[in-house]
Amino acid sequence: MTTYCTDRAVSLWPTLCTPKEGPAAMRIEISIVQQPLSVCVPRNYPVTLSVQAIGTGSLRYQWFDGRQEEVEHGTERKLDICLQKSEKYICRVSDQYCNFVFTEWVKVKVLNSPVGVPPAWRGQPYIIVQPTVCQPVQHGSTFTLKCSAIGIPSPYYQWYHNGHPLPKENKETFEIKQVKAESAGSYLCSVSNVLGERWSDAAEVEIAAPDKIPAPTLTATDKVALLIGNLNYSHHPRLMAPTMDVHELASLLQQLGFRVVSLLDLTLQEMNSAIDSFLQLLDRGVYAVFYYAGHGYEHLGRNYLVAIDAPRPYRTEHCVCVQRVMWSMQERRAQLNIILLDTCRKWYKQTGAASDINPLAPLGNTVYGYATTEDAEAFEVQDGGKSTGIFTKYLNKHILQPKKVTHILEQVSEDLGKDPLVCGRQVVEIKYTLKEPRSLTDPVGTAGHTIELNLRDACWKQANVMPGQKLLDFPCGAKVELSFSALFSNVLLAFGTVKNTGPIAQDCTVELRSDPTMEDIFSGTDSSDEMQSLLLSKADYPDCCLRLCCLQRLKRSLVIKIKLSYTHRDRNVRLTEYREVDIDRPLIASCRFSQRKPLDRRRESAQPKRGHDSDIRRPSHRLAHPARPSTRKAENICQISSNTTSASTNEPEENDENDPQEFT
Repeated sequence: MTTYCTDRAVSLWPTLCTPKEGPAAMRIEISIVQQPLSVCVPRNYPVTLSVQAIGTGSLRYQWFDGRQEEVEHGTERKLDICLQKSEKYICRVSDQYCNFVFTEWVKVKVLNSPVGVPPAWRGQPYIIVQPTVCQPVQHGSTFTLKCSAIGIPSPYYQWYHNGHPLPKENKETFEIKQVKAESAGSYLCSVSNVLGERWSDAAEVEIAAPDKIPAPTLTATDKVALLIGNLNYSHHPRLMAPTMDVHELASLLQQLGFRVVSLLDLTLQEMNSAIDSFLQLLDRGVYAVFYYAGHGYEHLGRNYLVAIDAPRPYRTEHCVCVQRVMWSMQERRAQLNIILLDTCRKWYKQTGAASDINPLAPLGNTVYGYATTEDAEAFEVQDGGKSTGIFTKYLNKHILQPKKVTHILEQVSEDLGKDPLVCGRQVVEIKYTLKEPRSLTDPVGTAGHTIELNLRDACWKQANVMPGQKLLDFPCGAKVELSFSALFSNVLLAFGTVKNTGPIAQDCTVELRSDPTMEDIFSGTDSSDEMQSLLLSKADYPDCCLRLCCLQRLKRSLVIKIKLSYTHRDRNVRLTEYREVDIDRPLIASCRFSQRKPLDRRRESAQPKRGHDSDIRRPSHRLAHPARPSTRKAENICQISSNTTSASTNEPEENDENDPQEFT
């Protein structure tokens, strides 16, 4: 039976003759016994394609190229060619009875060989393009290896990975999509034909470490902080460090974008009022920081902050329970709640029940940073001439770093642990339920929170009303400038400066007083140097300065009285003139703490327990001798009085607090 070419090759057959009929038409089928072979050769390399067939009578041959056009002079069993580029060929074999058959298509692949062909080359595989990898491959990307070789016949390719053959990878080009870690290793290719086998060079593929997917930027809808430092206690030892600790921490938090309220010397009612106002600034998405420096203690897992008016003895009803503060912060659904306590946690009475506080469901957003561990003291030291709590000293050192807040506290713990002044006496303790890497440096993003932001702005501005600068004219013609600066949210500095003496005044001096008279909580000699350094940073050499402290206790407008004394040029007598300026209720005074209703705090027992003053207080360091430089040695100067009658009367009393909602 005659073999006919189908598909594409049938169009190559022209009408050659008319088939004969009868016995003469009996014929033997044409059969291809040797197909032409594809080859891969360099440019301009002579190649011979050949075909071998059997059939009846004399057989005729016609070669065609890839365009199905007859090859000139291609009418022999062998076709000699020399090509510049790759080409396909097919041969038609026919007999005298108009029967025909086509060979398979063969390809003559032409490669540009950069190295040339060895003189003795006779068609065995010869690799001219080696697989290479120039750099580490990125995780998840696609990489391609290529191995090209010449050969007669065309070589067969087989790729290997770490010595193992890769199924179905038998082309010149090898590609891997979605690179993974296991894609790394050694790749090489075996090239072979009937004349031999060659191996490519090994390509070592290194997978680069996966690019870290940028974590979504964590943001806060706002950042607010309440800082309280108690130092001038009515019935307990005075502290020195809270002044500078609160001032410096407030400045650093402001650099981080926090709205900061910093307050000194608060009574219990004032502490509760300040916390209540602070809570009004909290809402969903807000970062909240509550910091306290002063006397305190811990009992059965509850921390208590001692107000400056706490009596002697005091009970928990005279203190603020820290856990209630956190409970209220969580109730406001703030995004990040941080409580930092630079206070003692020592408790000498080992009996009594803990306050009953029912916590909210765990929110994973709380951080406690304790200056010291349970049942231990926290120390003040002299550092470079200023008093500081050693915990706050290292906190201020690290707080500006863009790190997770718990990592900041860990650095504080490490530094404090290396400080020889408190080694073995004070160790930082950190507790947290933080589920995200929140940082104090996270930016503020207010999108979608406009209403809440406007409400917070109103509350914030109320606590930050500052009097404006005024230039006062006196009858003598002199001019005195009255300016102001906020040292703390409840401490205002008023400065008086003679700007012009006028035509008749000379030797001018200025004095400032206030009505009502405000207490100067910095009048003690221990803090005079520290206060002087703060004053110099707030004004350029004023003629006088007035410190207006405890502004939260103002019950009416504050009036500044300016007294100008001078010598009359012509009469040579000393004269005095006065002016007054009403500055209303500046800073925290506008919140009217003194008019807030005291909180009705329930007590579990009807009869309060009796006790005596606690010796649980923040120890501090003082110079061993005023004329000697500081040794920086931490000393506990808050020792129990030698005339104490008994240990049982030297303990703070525990008074359970039941209803957390009554805190605020």
